[in-house]
Amino acid sequence: MQVKSIGKFVCTSSSSVLYAKEDNIGSVEDLVFAMGEHDDEELQRAFRMSLQAAPDAKRSKPRDNPGTAESPEASDRRIQRELRAAAAEQRRGALLGLTNLSSSQSLDTKGASTPSLASEPRTVCKGTDRSEGPVSLRDAAEKMNPGKRRVEGNRQQLPITVAERLHTMVFGVQQVSREVLAQWCHQGFRFSPDQDTSLGLVQREGGPCGVLAPIQALVLKYLLFVFEDDTGSDQKGKAADASLPTKVGKGVHSEVLDSKLVFSHAQRTRALVYAIGETLWRAGGRKKATVAMLDIPAIYIDRNFKEEEQDEAVAKALEGVCLDSGKELHRLVRFCDVTSISSLHQQLQNLLPGFRSPMGALLLLFSALLSRGLDAVQADRDDPDQPLVTTPFGHASQEIVNLLLCGHAVPNVFDGNMDMGGGMCLKGIPTSVEVGFLTLLESLNLCKVGQHLKCPKWPIWVIGSESHYSILFAFTPTVQEESEFDNREMLVRQAFDAQDQSGGGGFITAEALQQILPDLNIEFSQDVLNTLCSSDIVVWNDLWQALLQLDKSKGGLKDSCNTLRRRQFDVYHFNGIAKTVPTIGNVSHQRPRLTKIEVSVPPKWTPDVVLAEEFKASGGDMSQEASDSGASHPEPAQHAPLVDCIRTRWQRATCHWTGDAPSIV
Repeated sequence: MQVKSIGKFVCTSSSSVLYAKEDNIGSVEDLVFAMGEHDDEELQRAFRMSLQAAPDAKRSKPRDNPGTAESPEASDRRIQRELRAAAAEQRRGALLGLTNLSSSQSLDTKGASTPSLASEPRTVCKGTDRSEGPVSLRDAAEKMNPGKRRVEGNRQQLPITVAERLHTMVFGVQQVSREVLAQWCHQGFRFSPDQDTSLGLVQREGGPCGVLAPIQALVLKYLLFVFEDDTGSDQKGKAADASLPTKVGKGVHSEVLDSKLVFSHAQRTRALVYAIGETLWRAGGRKKATVAMLDIPAIYIDRNFKEEEQDEAVAKALEGVCLDSGKELHRLVRFCDVTSISSLHQQLQNLLPGFRSPMGALLLLFSALLSRGLDAVQADRDDPDQPLVTTPFGHASQEIVNLLLCGHAVPNVFDGNMDMGGGMCLKGIPTSVEVGFLTLLESLNLCKVGQHLKCPKWPIWVIGSESHYSILFAFTPTVQEESEFDNREMLVRQAFDAQDQSGGGGFITAEALQQILPDLNIEFSQDVLNTLCSSDIVVWNDLWQALLQLDKSKGGLKDSCNTLRRRQFDVYHFNGIAKTVPTIGNVSHQRPRLTKIEVSVPPKWTPDVVLAEEFKASGGDMSQEASDSGASHPEPAQHAPLVDCIRTRWQRATCHWTGDAPSIV
């Protein structure tokens, strides 16, 4: 076999196999990898020259002129040029034949020797972390996907000091319990296998729901409202267009939404990648993002393999892995920085098996914290000494939820900052958000959710209870819009409250009423004014009743139908935690729940006595005469803790659903 030596490369003229003297790169695929890391400018130039037609030789004198002898230096230069061009041509042939070669090779997940030179000694390549021995699954996956960008290209090991600090911020300085570690090390981003809940991520363990729920909310954003067009830019989906009520998302007809929401695997995968990408990009100030990954070869298995095969390989690789210390983070976690959203999406797509793995929730949390910056995270918090995963049950703190929702690890849910005096300032949500947050704690008067979280861009909310996070969403943004009636009523109420000196007692003086009527363009008759001002005070209920009888042209709220303008719409509640449910044949299995809820909202400032009268007039007393006549009656309102959360967004809403009450725990 004829062998030509070029610097550190050795190429054979009778084989597609090339060796590297220094690095012992054994196969064509390894050569491709070596090309990216060992090319120098001269070899690249030679490669480009080899792609062009060979030009006629230009010499000042013919070589066969016996009177002219080529100098030794010139001869060496000519030979080197020819050898470099031959090497470049050989490498180009290897590239062109790589696709056919890779398609004929099978991925050996058990580490058996495969390529032609697996028995040859191998050493660590400069600039990589490749260990000695057979080709790894990560390298094999890259060989099987020539067009796939190598994640290792810019990945770095976490410095030990950063790893220690990151672990302490998440789990605290005390030794984290096995139970908490088990919760957080066994939760990935996996969709429900059941068709009627296939849009949702399944939670297997308690604790990481504070990470899953914000991502789930953004997944719904990309399934229902936003999709990527042919130009690569995000556009509004059909569900976001009120003029197209017959369809939502991409081809899902509204008639089937009462029983199920069905999306393809590709749609759900794209939504998950974009949801994670948006979260990390926002945490990085929309300038950069940091993606954490595990340095475990099976995570990089070829994504063309079936998910079951990927998951089996990943699960086997993760046996015995436990991130119980900063040293383990330093040993197993790698990270890479990206500076464009498109590159971020590509990296996430390549690393998706890792986020689906049992370590997925932790990897997402680490990525968000690193994207924000550990110093910035600690500055966001009111008490940076407390762990982000609360003890003793391992729940995600509000700081984690807020970091994923708004990009800042603030601990409170009100808008902006609250100055407490004495140099103390409590930090809240600094800006508007894409998806929002409602909590049962507000209904218990334990906190106040601000408008940023209560009125997000899209009608999707993370629902917080004492120990769990779930999701509430609607199919149209109009559920957040206030009607003309509501807006008019709100203006009147605001003017009334501005004159209310009773501290919220609901009454003003007759003189104050005379002041606000001209400002609101309300024209009561003298008889109505005399009735309202018959005493020294004017009660809101009396004013509201008078406005309902006054025509709109005179500034009133009179409805042509003479009924209250109730708003009615549907919302859906998704609880991703897998609960055991009975099925046919006394067989039980675990599955999440998706519940449709019919919501009816009265005008915001409607007096309670008016609502009671309306309910009675509509047949709410279920009189025997009405029952005998066969007249239909509205079903009595149903109640569950979720209804209390809904009422923090839509005051005095009534809700109805079919079957078991939706659970927020």
